[in-house]
Amino acid sequence: MNSVNVNHLDLSYLKLSAKAVKYQLSVAELVEEALKNGEGTLADSGALAVDTGKFTGRSPKDRFIVCDELTEEAVWWGDINIKFAPKHFDALLEKVIAHLNQKEVYVRDVYAGASKNYQTSIRVITENAFQNLFANNLFLRYNHQEIPLSTEWTIIAAPSFNADPRTDGTRQENFSIINFSKKMILIGGTAYTGEIKKGIFSVLNFILPLQKNTLSMHCSANVGKDGDTAIFFGLSGTGKTTLSADPNRGLIGDDEHGWSDTEIFNFEGGCYAKCVDLTQEKEPQIFNAIKFGSLLENTNYFKGTRTVDFANIEKTENTRVAYPIHYIDNAVLPSVAAIPKNIFFLTADACGVLPPISKLTPGQAMFHFISGYTAKVAGTEAGVTEPQLTFSACFGKAFLPLHPAMYAELLGEKMQKHKVNVWLVNTGWSGGAYGVGQRMKLSYTRAMITAALNGSLESADFTEHTIFGLMMPTHCAGVPSEILNPRNTWYDKNAYDFKANELAIAFLNNYKQFEAFSSEEIQKALPKVVENIL
Repeated sequence: MNSVNVNHLDLSYLKLSAKAVKYQLSVAELVEEALKNGEGTLADSGALAVDTGKFTGRSPKDRFIVCDELTEEAVWWGDINIKFAPKHFDALLEKVIAHLNQKEVYVRDVYAGASKNYQTSIRVITENAFQNLFANNLFLRYNHQEIPLSTEWTIIAAPSFNADPRTDGTRQENFSIINFSKKMILIGGTAYTGEIKKGIFSVLNFILPLQKNTLSMHCSANVGKDGDTAIFFGLSGTGKTTLSADPNRGLIGDDEHGWSDTEIFNFEGGCYAKCVDLTQEKEPQIFNAIKFGSLLENTNYFKGTRTVDFANIEKTENTRVAYPIHYIDNAVLPSVAAIPKNIFFLTADACGVLPPISKLTPGQAMFHFISGYTAKVAGTEAGVTEPQLTFSACFGKAFLPLHPAMYAELLGEKMQKHKVNVWLVNTGWSGGAYGVGQRMKLSYTRAMITAALNGSLESADFTEHTIFGLMMPTHCAGVPSEILNPRNTWYDKNAYDFKANELAIAFLNNYKQFEAFSSEEIQKALPKVVENIL
């Protein structure tokens, strides 16, 4: 059955001698294996649909980094990067290998980094066929003749192995552990495939800035017909996927990229898209990518059919589909493009304070990058009755092994060197906070982004926001001028000023954790709180 000769494979470095090793299987073979093993079913679109069991998302409190000579001084330790003892890693690895030696395993050699100058080779060893299909879809794929004899990194994913916290050094039965010295990622107790994807993203977030002067970014990216690259940062619910999906521009990637001295490049060879409430009308590219070879996770069928009910969230709101990037019609292959001309920071400001679009200075760009602000609104989670401010450093705090100030300063250096425009775009509320104001119209946001991309917004007149110091255009084609300054949209101007001050204080309080590590340029860009505001 093997598509590639298994004799090519040397697993002696792991002491792995499983009952059967199924190496570099084709997509069709992996789907057959998954169905034979009872891992999932075929949806009527042809996609393989599986359940990941107890875990339908990542478990951040169970993600660890081995603390040793390489990482002890370099890693930003805390509640994001939790220390794990080398002796516990070694013992746990031995247990996982013994566990897998009683199983059939699936092995796949892939790589990350679409640029030839920044490729990282990866061996993915999985207990389930569907996990191996995920690795095929999300990472970059070798031609058979290109497969290396050995790889730089190894990922081992054993979902049916449960750790014993009393002896293994884990918090509970599941774990995801990165060992930078041994170049290994060890995952157990969870079948959620996002742990595989984000494990390598964390690895690249450590290696590229330190060793390659390359900024690793949690962002989407696209490119216009004239070769102008744009990148979009934004947390969940800000419109990152929607706004970067533009039929008039080529998709470089939807989630993880590197910015070197000469280019932007996708880390991945595929997309891991959210499926909740997916329709062909709203997201035609994603909807049409759900076909044979794609992997659906934790979705539900309409009763008595094999048709996916994307509105059904009985298992989780975090329903997903993983597919190769070439399933998107306008994908750029290879996924490499020129240095960006424009960067967009997307925020869904439920306070109704931030302008719908504003131009940032380098210092402001670094400040808003290190802040990574958005807001959760009432109804999105149980118990949330008021807007909940969320700050995630560099728009991806959960995946940053290094201190966020390092990424922010590297961004500042690159945008100044290449004279990149940085825009803050509020896709949230206008005319009042959530519950009073209205959500910014998507058509207006698209018009503003188009104006920034075609250069017309640069020639507009700008006014400065009193508290945040942001430069707001006074005119933009296709957008009512009165909404460009958010204060104008509030009936009660004093209430706006009070709310803007309140948001500025929240920004500054969040920033205190970074203050000692950040540059003078960032310090000058901080919002100015107005004392004794009524």
